[in-house]
Amino acid sequence: MSQTARLGPTNEPPRLQLGDMRITLLDGGHLWLDGGAMFGIIPKPLWSRLTEADEQNRIPLAMTCFLVEVGGKTILVESGAGPTSKYHEKEQDIFRFAEHSIVDSLAAIGVEPPQIDMVILTHLHFDHAGGGTTAAGDGGFVPTFPRATYVVPRGEWDDAVHGHAVMTATYRTENLGPLEAAGVLSFVDGVADLVPGISVRPIPGHTRHQQGVVFSGGGRTLVLPADLMPTSAHLGLPYNMAYDLLPLENMTNKQQLLDECHAGGWQLLLGQDPQHVLFDLIRDDRNRYRLHAANDES
Repeated sequence: MSQTARLGPTNEPPRLQLGDMRITLLDGGHLWLDGGAMFGIIPKPLWSRLTEADEQNRIPLAMTCFLVEVGGKTILVESGAGPTSKYHEKEQDIFRFAEHSIVDSLAAIGVEPPQIDMVILTHLHFDHAGGGTTAAGDGGFVPTFPRATYVVPRGEWDDAVHGHAVMTATYRTENLGPLEAAGVLSFVDGVADLVPGISVRPIPGHTRHQQGVVFSGGGRTLVLPADLMPTSAHLGLPYNMAYDLLPLENMTNKQQLLDECHAGGWQLLLGQDPQHVLFDLIRDDRNRYRLHAANDES
């Protein structure tokens, strides 16, 4: 599958089939973030070999969301940053947001917000959770998906509302308060099976309580590691973000996850890679991990 994250909401999205589970890869928009911040201690002459940068040293990032249909449920994993109207003009200039959001991509395949039964968020930074709320028309915000339960790590929620973070501004009140007020939150602690074929597991490092999502069915397993490894350029253990709250723990958990994926033959879903989403993990003849974009579209 060679789906790019810049297809936009009007193109036919790629779909993956895992037994009875169907996963549709949806474009939740894109943004650009500072390359130095995205690669921390790695100097630009090294990281610039792996990704492009604009004249302001920003690199492109996708905000891929995953629509899962399984067991009669319609589940959305991640929600992107939401519509650009949620952001001030200065923020729009800084982040170079796309003009569309996850709601646009859902509408393009005939799915309306009330059809979503569950929203799973890996963590609560604005580029993952921002699409979960929308303007109410009275100056306030409400849940974008009014019938959905929003599944969030309990520790992540506590850190978000109490400001325990490197970049507290990414935990935005308009993305969090409306979910609590509407009573739609469902907190998980540690490993949890949510529905048949979908589980979550802690992968701390980027935040203290970030969770990864594991999809299993039809003899296949796909893993979404979120910002433990947001793009293929972050495969190397030291290639971590300056935004990471726990850099050493991020490296340790990345190594552990890569080893587990390789041993199990699992594939990786890298939701912020600007070119591809689904990857095979292999070892080269020097015993180093490499990622290959997988050609697997149902």
